[in-house]
Amino acid sequence: MCDNPLYFENSVCVSCGTALGFSRGERAIVPVDETGRYVDASGLVWWVCRNLNLSGCTWLTKEKGAQCDACDLTRTRPADDDLQGLEQFRLAEQAKRHLVVELDTLGFPVVAKTTDPENGLAFDLLSTTEQSSADNVVIGHEDGVITIDLAESDDAYREKVRAQLAEPYRTMLGHFRHEVGHYFEWQLVRGDDRMARCRELFGDESKDYQEEIKRHYAEGPPDGWERSYISTYATMHPFEDFAETWAHYLHISDTIETAGEFGLTAVAPVTAFSSFADVVRGVWVPLAVALNMVNRSMGKDDLYPFVIPPPVLEKLDFVAALANPGGTSGH
Repeated sequence: MCDNPLYFENSVCVSCGTALGFSRGERAIVPVDETGRYVDASGLVWWVCRNLNLSGCTWLTKEKGAQCDACDLTRTRPADDDLQGLEQFRLAEQAKRHLVVELDTLGFPVVAKTTDPENGLAFDLLSTTEQSSADNVVIGHEDGVITIDLAESDDAYREKVRAQLAEPYRTMLGHFRHEVGHYFEWQLVRGDDRMARCRELFGDESKDYQEEIKRHYAEGPPDGWERSYISTYATMHPFEDFAETWAHYLHISDTIETAGEFGLTAVAPVTAFSSFADVVRGVWVPLAVALNMVNRSMGKDDLYPFVIPPPVLEKLDFVAALANPGGTSGH
């Protein structure tokens, strides 16, 4: 291959035309031959995922004609004759692959329901073109199954919903990050000490969820919510506070890693810090201010339109420590 820069979703080098695949084990974009074959350093043979033309997936798998680990996570997708849904599906799958690599980076296990039906993870990526207006897709998580509304891949639709809900930020990747937070709370917040600390930070999760939803949309967030929560949505219920905090943990970690790759910051990986709060105070806050100013220079909204109060720093420490089986906080 030539020395042209490669990017995560590249299936072909735009400079020399070499076909490419993503090796999850090696965390690298690698060259493949004209049949989609790659031989790793240990001599194992890998093949490009069969869904390359369907969803743009370049990940490698062990069997020719098979689908990769990331695609195994998707349980439901649009029908083959749903052209609009399939286009939306490509964008959703791209966000999902981004999520999986980030979870790998941070040390969180990603196990499909096809491997572990009880505790594994699966995605239902549903096309609203197949739904009646009275039965719209509801984004959510239940028992390891995450449902995503593919209409959210459309910029105009998503911006309309964001404005209706008065949200400062709404993206497809953000939905994946938030919903997988529910999954990991379900999986990782176990044991008396960890449960007690979680309740101390986020509140009593036994509150009736439907009643809290009604309260939230009838009354809005409580006065002074900015002092304890990352967003108004986080005030709805302790489950949502956790998921919102988790999503911001991923937002921050991934953006810092990207900034480091391009020389915008010179820090160790966020996993090298003993406290995620130190990452936020020492690295993220000055970086986010700079990036916000860059966006404003282009006449755009702030890249990170959030303020992180001290109680949220404690919450971020807690979710970051969940990658450590023995950790109960980031301290």
